[in-house]
Amino acid sequence: MNSLRFALRLLRRDWRAGELRLLAIAVVIAVASVTSVGFFTDRIERAMARQASEVLAADLRVESNQPLPGFLLQEAERRQLAHATTLSFPSVILHRDSTQLVQVKGVSDTYPLRGKMRVRDSVTGADRVADTVPASGEAWLEERLLPLLGVAIGDQIKVGKRSFRVSRIIVYEPDRSANLFQLAPRLLVPLGDIEETGLLGPASRVRHYLLIAGPPSEMSDYRYWVEDQNIGGLQVEDIRSARPELRSALDQGGRFLRLAAATAILLCMVAVALSSRRFVERQSDSSALLRCLGASRRQVTRIFILRLLSLGLIASLIGVFTGLGVQTLLIRLIGHWFTSQIPAPTAWPLVSGLITGILVLIGFSLPSIIRLGEVPPLRVFRRHLDAPPISYRLFLMAALLSLSILLVWQIGNDEMALRLISGLLAGLTILLLISRLLVFVLAPLRHLTAGSWRYGLASLSRNPATTTMQLTGFGLGFTVLLLLAIVRVDLLSSWQGALPDDSPNQFLINIQPDEVEAVRDLLAQGGIMTNGLFPMIRGRLVSINGDPVSRDDYDNPRAQRLATRDFNISHATQPQRDNKIVSGRWWSESQRNESWFSVELGLAETLGIPLGTELEFEVAGSRVMGRVENLRSVEWDSFNVNFFVIGTPGLLVQQPATYITSFYLPAEKRQVLHSLIQRFPSITALDVTALMTQVRSIMDRGALAVESVFLFTLAAGLIVLYTGIQASHELKVQETAVLRTLGVKRSILLLSTLLEFALLGGLAGLISAALASAISYSLANAVFNLPWELNISMWLAALLGGAVCVGIAGTLASRSLLNTPPLVTMRKA
Repeated sequence: MNSLRFALRLLRRDWRAGELRLLAIAVVIAVASVTSVGFFTDRIERAMARQASEVLAADLRVESNQPLPGFLLQEAERRQLAHATTLSFPSVILHRDSTQLVQVKGVSDTYPLRGKMRVRDSVTGADRVADTVPASGEAWLEERLLPLLGVAIGDQIKVGKRSFRVSRIIVYEPDRSANLFQLAPRLLVPLGDIEETGLLGPASRVRHYLLIAGPPSEMSDYRYWVEDQNIGGLQVEDIRSARPELRSALDQGGRFLRLAAATAILLCMVAVALSSRRFVERQSDSSALLRCLGASRRQVTRIFILRLLSLGLIASLIGVFTGLGVQTLLIRLIGHWFTSQIPAPTAWPLVSGLITGILVLIGFSLPSIIRLGEVPPLRVFRRHLDAPPISYRLFLMAALLSLSILLVWQIGNDEMALRLISGLLAGLTILLLISRLLVFVLAPLRHLTAGSWRYGLASLSRNPATTTMQLTGFGLGFTVLLLLAIVRVDLLSSWQGALPDDSPNQFLINIQPDEVEAVRDLLAQGGIMTNGLFPMIRGRLVSINGDPVSRDDYDNPRAQRLATRDFNISHATQPQRDNKIVSGRWWSESQRNESWFSVELGLAETLGIPLGTELEFEVAGSRVMGRVENLRSVEWDSFNVNFFVIGTPGLLVQQPATYITSFYLPAEKRQVLHSLIQRFPSITALDVTALMTQVRSIMDRGALAVESVFLFTLAAGLIVLYTGIQASHELKVQETAVLRTLGVKRSILLLSTLLEFALLGGLAGLISAALASAISYSLANAVFNLPWELNISMWLAALLGGAVCVGIAGTLASRSLLNTPPLVTMRKA
């Protein structure tokens, strides 16, 4: 007998009879949910990254202090990647008798590749998008140059040997945020005019840039190719290595989206587990008949496994194309939320959906399917005979393995996946214990009641296996839904609230120590509150535990850059409010003279700096050595002043330092800032409004994306509700027929069914509220690093919502049983 051919024949027969439809629908919805979420999150994450890449004005930036080799540009052209070239250097410009240090930037015609420049044609004019770069002989400048140089639109300025006419004011420059603390104001000119200034001599401090943009896969390949060339002094940056604020926002948004996708997978697993149990129960007769016809146990098992896999493959194919269509519709609905075009879908979510469908079926159905080979042939005559019960250990091992593989794979964050799996396993254990306790309590309680209450409680206590399965299924389903609801409402609100409207949008740097009090007083007189003025010391890390630091010691490109750059370090007696000590302890006032450092966690992990490490910095020609006393996480997207390394006051207070502060500057108080700059010309004011806009944009898009993913998860939750109710369908058919034969009224049975399912739903909702709260607390503190608050209203909503939804759905599903004559049911049995 050809097992595959026979399995397909049985599959076709059972499909016509409706035996496999519930399981197939569960798989289709599972795969469609996963695929649509996969497509959606993949495209939205890439769109968010592309929108954030405006900070570099490209997807990739190659930087060097020497002219870039021509073959880098030729390779980009060969790969058909968009490209632009820029260069930047400090210089002095002349206007009448005034001079001013500026940062001159020359740009090619294709600049920028990502984002748009915004300019004004006059001081009081409205902002607008610049479709071109400055024409030959023209220069655009920052607004802060106007009071410093006394220049106006239309005036001539001189840069080296070349004169330029000031034509526009720069409002927003995409890649300026990638180099936030640029001391001198910007002057933008055409790249072709730079040579005529005569300023590009051998001793010029010029930085050369090659900007590249294209598909993510091409960008990754090009980056690896550039790094393989081993060109000295070359740095390659993408958005995640450019700004910690944006990297933090992107990583956080990605975690939210992946968690939302994981909830859809979890619900689909519950749905398939409930559906497969009913499928196995209804296939016991087919197995017994095959055994009577001479099929061996191995043949029967092989036939059912092949039928299961065939069903899974067909349903998964339907699911992936359904998911593709759904996400296409969704992208059309929300595409206008993004400033740039959303990238085209890749093929990976299709493959991911197929693998997910097969894994879900194998993990949650295969142990039950194997049971079918053990059905005794005598069942054909004695219907009460069945296969030996499945080993819970085998079932849990298979389910846990599939669950772990899928969650770790889909989430991409081992810690988040581990906490989610641990929470669900703990929840499963609690639900099983409570369901057993419920049956134990209801058994004597039903004798103390009458009417509908008695029949409803008796139904729950009389079928402990079904009650346990339904309560567990409802509880896990509600837990996942409530978890996503908490993420969607509470954690997302906390994330967005971390960057309120009055977050600092201005930085003042290069404040001299003798100017600190005067600057503080001037800002206070103008009604501007700062977050404090902090000392900032430039230092280079020269040794770790006595070993010299070299970029050659690291393979990670970010580690190589950090090993060769100067750090902004500081000293303090108290950690800042957006810093959290994750390892070690902060020093007390009595320990301020110790030689200790506090290091940001990301820097420590990148450079391999554990607690207790001895660090040595070179500061202004002298060496400063201290031990790492604590590691701390930093909320870079808060836009407060923060440092990678902080020392004790006794260790660094004698080192030369300037001061830095940040504050929120309303538009109507800009004159206060102008007055401060005129009084203290050495101070540099940096406007980070554009960078904040990028971070807020990522937060808003991430929140909207999670809102949309919630709709998919809700659809998966509905199938869990339906399959959970259908799990007791066979028993309900027989019980209803017997009770109606004995004369129980239809209205009493209807009310008893409502009470039965409402009790299950309310209890499942209450338990799931506790489980979802515990899991969300763990994720908020350990993964998202966000504040968490207990939501009491969610508990009440879960209790009432579970009782109402499950009660009404179960009653509606049972109405057909009450309308069927008992004699018809008895004859079928």
